[in-house]
Amino acid sequence: MSSTAQMSAKQRIAALLDDNSFVEVGALITKRSTDFNLTQKEVPADGVITGYGLIDGRLVYVYSQDASAMSGSVGEMHAKKIVRLYELALKVGAPVIGLVDCAGLRLQEATDALAGFGEIYRQQTDASGVIPQITVIFGHCGGGLAVSASLSDFVFMEETSAKLFVNSPNALEGNYTDKCDTGAAKFHYEAGNVDYVGEDEDSVLGKVRELMSVLPSNNEDNDSYEECDDDLNRLTGSFVSEIADPVQALTDLSDQGFFFEAKSGLAKEMVTGLIRLNGMTVGAVANRKELLSEDGRVSETFGTVLTCAGCYKAERFVRFCDAFGIPVLTLTNVTGYKATVSEEKGIANAAARLTAAFAQATVPKVNLILEKAYGSAYITMNSKHIGADMVFALEGAEVGMMDAKLAAQIMYAGESTDASVLNEKAEEYRKLQVNAESAAKRGYIDAIIAGESARKHLIYAFDMLFTKRESRPAKKHGTV
Repeated sequence: MSSTAQMSAKQRIAALLDDNSFVEVGALITKRSTDFNLTQKEVPADGVITGYGLIDGRLVYVYSQDASAMSGSVGEMHAKKIVRLYELALKVGAPVIGLVDCAGLRLQEATDALAGFGEIYRQQTDASGVIPQITVIFGHCGGGLAVSASLSDFVFMEETSAKLFVNSPNALEGNYTDKCDTGAAKFHYEAGNVDYVGEDEDSVLGKVRELMSVLPSNNEDNDSYEECDDDLNRLTGSFVSEIADPVQALTDLSDQGFFFEAKSGLAKEMVTGLIRLNGMTVGAVANRKELLSEDGRVSETFGTVLTCAGCYKAERFVRFCDAFGIPVLTLTNVTGYKATVSEEKGIANAAARLTAAFAQATVPKVNLILEKAYGSAYITMNSKHIGADMVFALEGAEVGMMDAKLAAQIMYAGESTDASVLNEKAEEYRKLQVNAESAAKRGYIDAIIAGESARKHLIYAFDMLFTKRESRPAKKHGTV
C-alpha cells in the first residue's frame, strides 16, 4: 500500500493544474485480466487517472496513480493509458507530468504488466528531447518505476512519504532501512537522482508549476517567453561580491530575481539551473567556490576545480537545454581538475562528455569568466575555442595555462634564480599570458566588463543571438 495519506490522485491533479481545467481521458478503462480472482476486484480507472489541463494557461498532459485502486500497481491497461497519454502529447507537442504513487508491477498480470512497462519506456525514450517530461513522487516509486522516473527530465519528491528505489533498502546486502534508507528523498537528492525535495505535497506541486513557467512546451514551438518587467539596464552593483556562490549571482542577474536550481543536492561545486533574461529562459552552468547558508555565512568551501560528478551534472543539463532550444550561460571560475585517486579514475571521461556537450550544442552560448580560467578545464567550460558565441570577462580576471608563480617555477626550474628574480618572471608571465586583456587581444575574449554591468551585457548578447542558426556534420549521433 502507499505510504501517502494526504491528497488523493484527483486532488493532486487539481492542486497542480489551473482551476477547473482538467479533462479526464479513459476514465472507464479498467483491467482485462481475470487471473487470480481479478474478476472479483473493482479497479477504478485501472489505478491511474489520465488526462490534460492547463498550467498558467498552457497545455500539459498528466497522469496520477491512484493508491486506493490495487495500490496504484501497473497492469496492462494501466500502462496502456499512460502510453496513450504520451501518444497524444507527442502529437500536439505538450509536456507530460507523472504523479507517482505506485506499489510496482501488478503481479497478477505478470508478462502483460511487463509488456506495459516496456511500452512506457519506449514512449518516454521517443519523447526525450521532444517534449519535457516531469516525474513527481508522492508514495512508492520502486523497481521499474524508478527507471521510468530517471527517463524523465526532472524528478521531484515529497520529503517524508515518497520512496524511490530499484531494490528495496532491506534487500541490499549489509543494509537495512534504519541503517541507510536508500529509498528516502534525502538519499536520492544527494545522489542527484532528484531535482527538488519538498516538505509537503503543496510545496512540491508549487515548485512544478514554477518550473513549467520557464520551460518550452516542446522542441520546436517555444512559448516559454514572457514580458520582462525588470529594467534591462539594471546595474548589478553587488555582483562581484556574489560570485563565490553563483546561486546569488545568478539570482541577481535574472529578471525579478528568478532562479530555478536543478539537482542542487549533487556536486555542489557545480551549479545548474534556469534564469530569465529579458523574459527569455536561459540555462545557467556555474563553478561554485563557496556555499552560503540562509544567514549568509559560508557553510562549505570548494576548490575551483572540475569533478566527475560536477561534469556529469552539467553535461546532462547542457544537453537538455540544447534539445529544447534554451540558450546557455556559463559563469566560469576554474583552475583545473580535482586531484584525488578516486577522481582520476573518471575525470578524463567526465570532462570529455562535458566538453562534447558544450561543443555539440547549437543554441546561443555565452560565457562570463569571473575570476580565473586556467588550462584545459577552462577550455571545457564553454570557452570560445569549443564554440561559445560570446565570451566576456570581469575586470581583473585571469585567463591562461596556470597560476603565474607556478608557471615561473616550472619554466626556470633548475636555474639559480633567487626569489626576487622568480617573482619578477612571474609578474612578467602574468602580464603577458595570464590576464583577460592578453586573451582579448588575441580574440579569445570579446569584452572585459565591470561586474555592475554584467546583466545588461548578457541581455544584449542573448538578444543579438536570438536568431542564431548553426548546423553540424550529418551523422546519426556522436559516441562521446
